[in-house]
Amino acid sequence: MEHQEGRQQGGVPAIADGGGFTQDGSVDLKGRPVLRSQRGGWRACSFIVGYEVFERWAYHGISSNLILYLTTQLHQGTVTASNNVTTWVGTVWMTPILGAYVADAFLGRYWTFAIASIIYLSGMSLLTLAVSISPLKPPSCHDHASNCKHATPLQVGVFFLALYIVALGTGGTKPNISTMGADQFDDFEPRERKQKLSFFNWWMFSIFFGTLFANTFLIYIQDNVGWSLGYGLPTVGLALSILVFLIGTPFYRHKRPAGSPFAKMAMVLVAAARKWKEPLPRDPKELHELDDGEYARRGKFTMESTSSLGFLNKAAVRNGPTTRWRLCPVTQVEETKQMLKMIPIFFASFFPSTVIAQSHTLFIKQGITLDRSMGPHFKIPPASLTAFVTLSMLISLIVYDRWLVPKVRKYTKNPRGITLLQRMGIGLVMQTIILVIACSVERIRLSYVKHYGLQSSKEAIPLTIFILLPQFALMGLADAFVEVAKIEFFYDQAPETMKSLGASYFTSSIGVGNFFSSFLLRAVSEVTENNGHGGWVRNNLNVSRLDYYYGLLVVLSVVNFIYFLIVSKHYVYRVEAVGIDVALDKSSEMKIIKASALEGAVGDVEQ
Repeated sequence: MEHQEGRQQGGVPAIADGGGFTQDGSVDLKGRPVLRSQRGGWRACSFIVGYEVFERWAYHGISSNLILYLTTQLHQGTVTASNNVTTWVGTVWMTPILGAYVADAFLGRYWTFAIASIIYLSGMSLLTLAVSISPLKPPSCHDHASNCKHATPLQVGVFFLALYIVALGTGGTKPNISTMGADQFDDFEPRERKQKLSFFNWWMFSIFFGTLFANTFLIYIQDNVGWSLGYGLPTVGLALSILVFLIGTPFYRHKRPAGSPFAKMAMVLVAAARKWKEPLPRDPKELHELDDGEYARRGKFTMESTSSLGFLNKAAVRNGPTTRWRLCPVTQVEETKQMLKMIPIFFASFFPSTVIAQSHTLFIKQGITLDRSMGPHFKIPPASLTAFVTLSMLISLIVYDRWLVPKVRKYTKNPRGITLLQRMGIGLVMQTIILVIACSVERIRLSYVKHYGLQSSKEAIPLTIFILLPQFALMGLADAFVEVAKIEFFYDQAPETMKSLGASYFTSSIGVGNFFSSFLLRAVSEVTENNGHGGWVRNNLNVSRLDYYYGLLVVLSVVNFIYFLIVSKHYVYRVEAVGIDVALDKSSEMKIIKASALEGAVGDVEQ
């Protein structure tokens, strides 16, 4: 069972009627209050969503087919190339921690994004040059890889330098563009609050719409026309996406930088540690807190002291010096608690990203070995099957947002239909089912290899590539649950002053998952090869045992799901977010909070 934590909303302006100035502390680029009618809402989000369509086109124009470029152009082995892909993707999703820090502490989301997008575009431009100019691109080869002339260290170095410049640029764009989109809706205005509930569904829709184009048209260009045009087009797409974003500048709402979230959390931890011998007062109101008017001016919620992680409450005990590293207000303590309480869920989100990373690279490598013919003159690019992930995701998001949520809401009385963690859990179950299917399909593929004696042959196995279609399609359905739930959960549950850091939890979970993917693949390959099993994952998939490897992933997925059930059962939601959601659901007649006279009590909100 999931819980919600009791929390007051003192120091917050009353919910407005939809007119006048925004009440969530949003401002324009010059720091002036903004009129709700002139900025924000879906009008502003249309530019942000438009940016994401083109940006996804650019990013997936690289990542979707990178495994093939490394193996066919740089002549790397399966394990090495797969690990290089997942390591780079992991870096792409880890650098947002830095971007979130800079945005929250110094520059704000808009300027951090603008600067990072220039870095991103420069990396894409260098990458295009690296595959286009003769001195920088590897020599062409139409023979077996063993007889090809390998790329020079300079050529390899420039290519990977460009990749990691892209990774640095995405560090400032990924955590800030999605949070900036959510910032366009005022939590204190009922209509906008309800619109915000659908934002992340449509945000992910835009991501996968751009991805669909990359996984079809761009992959075909790369495989059949050339890498120069295949990378040049997404570079142009990225430039267009930045232009779309900048055009929308007059319509955006902005949140002021609130100071380093890491420093705020560190202050609480240090202050609590220094007072570990101090007794807590019986009345939580005796703890240090700022005036309600201070929070009202910032458009923030005042947060009531709670008993969870009670040791940290000592940071607010009034005793001794009153410097920031010795005395922290209750709201700051509760914000720190909220970020810390998400960490167990954060750990549970690693493995889903590992499954996605492993599935993407290995499914494509399997596709290379299968019959890809469609007519006498056309072969399906293996990476194009990822388009079915995208199509499935797009359809699932529409059905979920427009049909499933309204239907389920009638029974659960939850504006979201089901809770975010329930949605994530459903996705985890689906991922486990996908791995079971992948294991079964691989056993069928290997049976064809054995029957036709193709263990050492480079000929296509007489088995259609469409046998992989069910697992690709189901992956999109699973993503509609687990990935959307992840990004919305970490944003929604983060305190108002730490939204970018909350978004970086989502991106970092993908990064760590990809790093773990590299480690797991390398470890399994080495251990199974050194113990006389021939290696479960080898350069030649026809003599590998990917079915065993998928079986291992099934076991790890089940273990992770059990861990997820345990931590989600004890997770305590932010009640201010849940409470407003429920209050705005006009059809709901349930109570928001069961009032408790006990000080610092933690109550359940029944959904």
